[in-house]
Amino acid sequence: MMRVRPYEAGDAARWDSFCAGAYMATFLHTRRFLSYHGDRFRDLSLVIEHKGDWWGVLPAAEHPQRPGCVVSHPGITYGGLLHQGRLRGQAMLDALTAACAHYREQGFQALSYRPVPSIYHRAPAQDDLYALFRLGAARTRCDLSCAIDLGSRLPVSQRRRRALKKAGRAGAEVRVADAAQVAALWRVLEDNLRRRHDARPVHSLAEIEELAGRFPDAIGFVVGLLDTRVEAGVVLFRTTTVHHAQYIAASPRANDTGLLDAVFAFCIEQAQQAGVRYFDFGISNEDQGRVLNQGLFDFKAGFGAGGVVHEFHELDLG
Repeated sequence: MMRVRPYEAGDAARWDSFCAGAYMATFLHTRRFLSYHGDRFRDLSLVIEHKGDWWGVLPAAEHPQRPGCVVSHPGITYGGLLHQGRLRGQAMLDALTAACAHYREQGFQALSYRPVPSIYHRAPAQDDLYALFRLGAARTRCDLSCAIDLGSRLPVSQRRRRALKKAGRAGAEVRVADAAQVAALWRVLEDNLRRRHDARPVHSLAEIEELAGRFPDAIGFVVGLLDTRVEAGVVLFRTTTVHHAQYIAASPRANDTGLLDAVFAFCIEQAQQAGVRYFDFGISNEDQGRVLNQGLFDFKAGFGAGGVVHEFHELDLG
């Protein structure tokens, strides 16, 4: 029989070791990453056991705006039931059923479940989507990301080719950022978000620097320079199968010179050299997925990328 129990602080090392071998887990699912949030969320993570052996883990916390709703996980882009191959077919259905029963007994009314997109899987592992269907989950949101399959890249558009040549004529220089350039990149990013969306980055400069310090091999910064000044750049989250552009920033001057194209050409080459399968540009959605920024999506697709969905499901625990 499977046993579902709450995560405890003493489980941290074993949790992170388990994630290292899980088919679909990334560094985002480790306690080392989740603990950076501190007490921002009420943790409700679960461990799924069978005869004392760990069969799965579920990173989760209470929804910060919806009391009574559990989210897997509000502090990361995607969560889901993570496993090393034992939660397949009926076993996944049993595990998710047991997790729902646990949360129901604790008085929760809903479970918001964000499965890990398939491009992050080291092996096919979408049994949780089938289990969600069997349990009557509703798909409440769907975002559209854009990723290059580096082993089977789609044609690069002429517009992107021209922009890359334009950046070369402008004297663009692209490099891995040093500490001072990371700070300069953050100023470009903050100005970019303020001008375009009246928004701020999810992470402050201090927070992203702390995370990069925790995960120096997984989080990196690439900047584009014009006349030695940082005008564009990307924050990369690197996993076993994907290099993902977590933040993309460009000044008006960078947009005029095609500098971001040079930055992405550099990042894509890095991903190819690292031997990962995908380069992911991230989503192009607004209003909880209901609006697609077609211009932004076309820009990303122009590099030879195709669509990848990020799904959100909700289970009524009542």
